[in-house]
Amino acid sequence: MSEVFRSPVLKVEQPRRGPFAKSRYKVMDGDGIVLAIAGQTKDDGRAEMRGLVPGKSNLDARAVLLTTPDGEPLLMVDKQSGREYTEILKPDGERIGSFVTERVGRRYVIYDDDGTLIGSVEVDVPRTNFQVKDADSGKVAHVRKKWAGLATHLLTTADKYETEIFDPVPEPLRTMAAMTAIVMDMNLHEAKEIT
Repeated sequence: MSEVFRSPVLKVEQPRRGPFAKSRYKVMDGDGIVLAIAGQTKDDGRAEMRGLVPGKSNLDARAVLLTTPDGEPLLMVDKQSGREYTEILKPDGERIGSFVTERVGRRYVIYDDDGTLIGSVEVDVPRTNFQVKDADSGKVAHVRKKWAGLATHLLTTADKYETEIFDPVPEPLRTMAAMTAIVMDMNLHEAKEIT
């Protein structure tokens, strides 16, 4: 699965959008070539249905499907209600791994499909730097949320992230590291929209 995300540098961007728009992401390599596009699924995947109040909360359940630019399904990021659990799934629904909250907004643990601990994500206080580590606390990736200006930061979800992966990183941890920016955005930064 990581063949699409083989680049050691990945950029994740969200387009500016209004308060009723669905979660969308664009994943590019370090040169800006689009590798994948992600959009919120119509049925929210295996996640619970969102509430009746429009807009987003980082407590809402939702799922985004990543596809190639040509529309071939790659992965699904399935965020459950709350901030406790997010799965990364293959298009057929088979789980690759999961992110489980250990300390909300500060530390997440990463498990493979069998439930074996394979890593963690350490989050800084402003929630703009994310250190992905393996099970032995070795650093495997650094994800940085870029500053987009005060108005963009406060009033939109047009966030930008850059992920640097320190290869070699074994699977499925490499795929999980590549998805960290989207998972952290869905868990920590999606609640800024005005509803």
